[in-house]
Amino acid sequence: MPELQTFDYSRRTVQVQTVNEYDCINDMLGVGNIGDNVTGQCEKGLEGYITYECKQINVAKIWAELQRDCVLQAFKDLERRYDVLFVDEMPVFMTDLRNTVVQNNTVITQSADTVKAIVDILNTIASISQTITISQPVMEDFLKTVDIILSDESKNTWTELNSDNKTENKSTDLLQAIETMSDRLSNDDYMIKETSIQLHRKTITNSFTKTFSLPNSTTQIVIPSVLEPTLITIIIFTNLDNALPTRNTSNNDSKTSENIINGDVVVVRVNETINNISFTFDTTDPSLTNPQCVFWNFSLDRWDSTGCKVKRFENKTVTCECNHTTSFSILMSPFAVDNPALAYITYIGVAISLASLLLCLFIEAIVWKSATRNDTSYMRHVSIVNIAVSLLIADTCFIIGAAIADQEQPISVGRCSPVVFFMHFFYLAVFFWMFISALLLLSRTITVFSQMSKTNMMVIAFTFGYCAPLLIAAITVASTAGPQHYITKENACWLNWYESKALLAFVIPALTIVGFNLLVLIVVVMRMRRIGAHEKHTLVVIVQCVAILTPIFGLTWGLGIGTMVSRGLIIHMMFAILNSLQVQESLQTLLQNLSTRILPPQQHSS
Repeated sequence: MPELQTFDYSRRTVQVQTVNEYDCINDMLGVGNIGDNVTGQCEKGLEGYITYECKQINVAKIWAELQRDCVLQAFKDLERRYDVLFVDEMPVFMTDLRNTVVQNNTVITQSADTVKAIVDILNTIASISQTITISQPVMEDFLKTVDIILSDESKNTWTELNSDNKTENKSTDLLQAIETMSDRLSNDDYMIKETSIQLHRKTITNSFTKTFSLPNSTTQIVIPSVLEPTLITIIIFTNLDNALPTRNTSNNDSKTSENIINGDVVVVRVNETINNISFTFDTTDPSLTNPQCVFWNFSLDRWDSTGCKVKRFENKTVTCECNHTTSFSILMSPFAVDNPALAYITYIGVAISLASLLLCLFIEAIVWKSATRNDTSYMRHVSIVNIAVSLLIADTCFIIGAAIADQEQPISVGRCSPVVFFMHFFYLAVFFWMFISALLLLSRTITVFSQMSKTNMMVIAFTFGYCAPLLIAAITVASTAGPQHYITKENACWLNWYESKALLAFVIPALTIVGFNLLVLIVVVMRMRRIGAHEKHTLVVIVQCVAILTPIFGLTWGLGIGTMVSRGLIIHMMFAILNSLQVQESLQTLLQNLSTRILPPQQHSS
């Protein structure tokens, strides 16, 4: 049997202590340490989530609310409905939205997330409305909804939204939705009145003067005259300042300035061109001085005074006069400078230019055979004709774009974009045909292309003259199509600058060609001393063309750089004047070249 073993045992006391390894403990949110985040559910009746952070407050360590994204369940249900909303369902949907807003008025005005959700819904409705006509009942429901979310009770909520970088400019989205809806109203005369909003839609046949009385304020609008019956839509807001921040063009950082909105906000939409509109506002705070007349610039996302000025400030009222004129300076400048003299210079200059271009083409048609007796003169006059045709079409597009800009603010993307494309394309074509002229001059100087046939020269010329600018214009459209930043949308119908820098697609090629042409002139002048008399006579003719066109174009568009960085009136007026002179110089150059080719050399030199 096995031997028994003896073991000794001693008695020892063991203490077990539990250590809490977490700083924050909550039955619903769980456990975590300082700095940890967890996501929890919203309260009953709300949909979304709340983010909590483990923090130490005084001596306690708790889960503290960090970010809330809770929207009333009723509006989440509406959001799901508009995802599959058909156009014919809009009247019923708008009625349901208005009723839901009215029923939950108190909760809505204190919930930033719910206000954002409502603005998103209104934006979707506005987008759908671009293809249909909006009836009066639908607009009444729309404005009733807007009236509630702009009420004084929601002012703190909008302050929170405007100070939050994640709101994606909901105040601007709301104003854009209002303007979009007002463009699609039925062609009826009617009035809509809410607590803080009035809409007046009317067809005017001559002048228009009306005073709108709202709680604690009056606003008078005067339209001097219209050329034909014009349908106008006027919307007056007494509380829109609760939503729109007071950023203006004097601020470089887009932060809210110390200015305040000291009166009603007015939206005026017309279907025809109106040069001047006068507004007389009651001031909200009579103690404030130095008023500014401004409009909301969607491109800048701030208030802008361009085209608006104070006409009178007395008896606690301010009278503003606004117009939006377009000038040649916008071709290079990212902002417009409002001045009647600049507008007159532009339109008179364009009219003279168009007449000069037509005269230029008429003269070319008459003397074409006698002026194109050899390949060199033929290509030179082909370049002149194409420069004239391109500039004629570009200036015509410019006038159309100016008319669109004068007619509507902000500018319709659908109407403006085709005009901008052709204006961009043909203005670039002018520069590329200047480039062809410089290449012709360079080829005659260094004889690189001396053996090239006329057909090959024409292929190269039209490839550079039209295919290159067409490619640049097409790439510009394609690269800015998604975010809709192709055109400016404000003040002028032209390439965008602030969001996409699309304007550089015109500026860089134009100035590059001007620089190249100037270099060619320097090279040719230096080499002409070693060229024979007959060849020198031919080169002199070409040099006259390039040497006159390039400095005029170069000085003009070089000066355009100044318009990109300065709002100074002088530099914009100089740009507009020189832009108008370009065509006159082109005509003068043509006449000189024609006289050189038609008259015998000895007669011309005598």
